Amino acid sequence: MKLWAQIKEDFRIVLERDPAIRSKLELFFNYPGLWAIFWHRIAHRLYIRNFEVLARIIMGISQIFTNIDIHPAAKIGRRVFIDHGIGVVIGETSVVGDDVTIYQGVTLGGVNLSKGKRHPTIENGVVIGSGAKILGNITVGENSKIGANSVVIKNVPADSTAVGIPARVIKKGPDKNPYSHDKLPNIDTEMFIYLLKRLELLENALVTGDKDIITKDKDLTQLYGDFLKSLEK
Repeated sequence: MKLWAQIKEDFRIVLERDPAIRSKLELFFNYPGLWAIFWHRIAHRLYIRNFEVLARIIMGISQIFTNIDIHPAAKIGRRVFIDHGIGVVIGETSVVGDDVTIYQGVTLGGVNLSKGKRHPTIENGVVIGSGAKILGNITVGENSKIGANSVVIKNVPADSTAVGIPARVIKKGPDKNPYSHDKLPNIDTEMFIYLLKRLELLENALVTGDKDIITKDKDLTQLYGDFLKSLEK
């Protein structure tokens, strides 16, 4: 695809995906993610033609104005939308597919100093929530969703939802609304609540001499076990 046709597509996708935009004029002043992608399109073409220093200079200047750090060697597909974008980092050997949405604070980073592929591959249609860190030479499969502030260090299958630190797959199968991050369960919070309830149960038994504590504790453990099993479906 020709450069300017791709850039026009980048501008159009913002109008389609952001309900907050009211005027095309806003594209020039309120969308650092769009401008980071714009400059990357140019820098990447220079980089693969061995104008590596010039490409790095362009992306360095872009980083100053957008606060988004994208290595010019990274491969970024069509219709990629970096929403808000502040703090996004995309490393040198990262591969980002088509129709990917990336929110602010996301890192596609490496975990070693090797010269080969050391950054993630993000396949088509993935949505990456705010603050998520995807680290190493791993793959996030097509149409998957990464929850906000998750740390992904293992492959994520296609059509899956992954959350947590480290991220765990909690749902498999297509998602009718991939942008609904407010509906993601928080496994760590559920575990914390479970521990508090169990502590309360034990303290109450010590004070009142409740002899039915074993039954109540089994019921509480069963409830939490059912919750964990539901996440695996």
